[in-house]
Amino acid sequence: MTEIEKPVIRPRRLRQTPALRRMVAETSVEPRQLVLPMFLREGIDAPVPIGSMPGQVQHTRDSLRKAVAEAAEAGIGGVMLFGVPETKDAVGSGAIDPEGILNVAIADAVAEVGTALTVMSDLCLDEFTDHGHCGVLDESGRIDNDRTLGLYAEMALAQAAAGVHMVGPSGMMDGQVGVIRAVLDAAERTDVSILAYGAKYASAFYGPFREAVGSTLEGDRRTYQQDPANALEGVREALLDVEQGADIVMVKPGLPYLDVLRQVKDAVDIPVAAYNISGEYAMVEAAAANGWIDREAAILETLTAFRRAGADVILTYWAVEAAGLLSR
Repeated sequence: MTEIEKPVIRPRRLRQTPALRRMVAETSVEPRQLVLPMFLREGIDAPVPIGSMPGQVQHTRDSLRKAVAEAAEAGIGGVMLFGVPETKDAVGSGAIDPEGILNVAIADAVAEVGTALTVMSDLCLDEFTDHGHCGVLDESGRIDNDRTLGLYAEMALAQAAAGVHMVGPSGMMDGQVGVIRAVLDAAERTDVSILAYGAKYASAFYGPFREAVGSTLEGDRRTYQQDPANALEGVREALLDVEQGADIVMVKPGLPYLDVLRQVKDAVDIPVAAYNISGEYAMVEAAAANGWIDREAAILETLTAFRRAGADVILTYWAVEAAGLLSR
């Protein structure tokens, strides 16, 4: 009887052709999972390029409507809208004004695409306050959490009246999701869902975004955003948001916090989002512009990393472009 040698295990056999690799891929990215953040700026008559975010602009109302229609045509899941007002004050009153720039952006987007996209909106005061913080300040210059919650409630109602499908409370105020859910339900707007920024860290990677929204922030937000050293704290915050009625919880930033994203995904029983933020975008764009990396490959690898770590939804400035790359 011939002795048969033990076979050599060769995992590489499943990597030999593109078709084989596609067939056995453990993780996929689809356009429906992507959300495009967009900025509408008051008082401009042409889109304004964002210097630190090549390829991104502050939109006019006309260019925003066109871009929203293109996003719908690309088959992505949604858009996240941010407003850039001409004037600001201590309490961010422009955020509540029905004619304020963000509420106008919501109405324009919904009028353009209806329900072909999920129209989301940032629910935070930082773009509207002259001091640049996410809440109102008390006499000592510290965030007044509970007074801020009252303004968030008004902001939620204003955005709902403008037609928003999903609000995104991002200010990291204690109890914000519960207050917003309660006021929406009391107004019989149970149809408006909540994407809660459950784990939002005080990050060094937000710089380009602050240019995009014309931030007037002095100092930092370390007293209310989370410490980058803490992972379990992020999970606890996400669980609190679920308890208060969040429909989706998000981890922000993305790439430096993939471990937190995985832990949150394992801890909650609702969809989890990740925000591929401005600094992450800018790093890839800068490296690609210098010829140091393959730009398109880096974009797809980045998005795959979010999916592999557990993200069901990814907010990314590459959303529409990536949808095109994925369809090739």
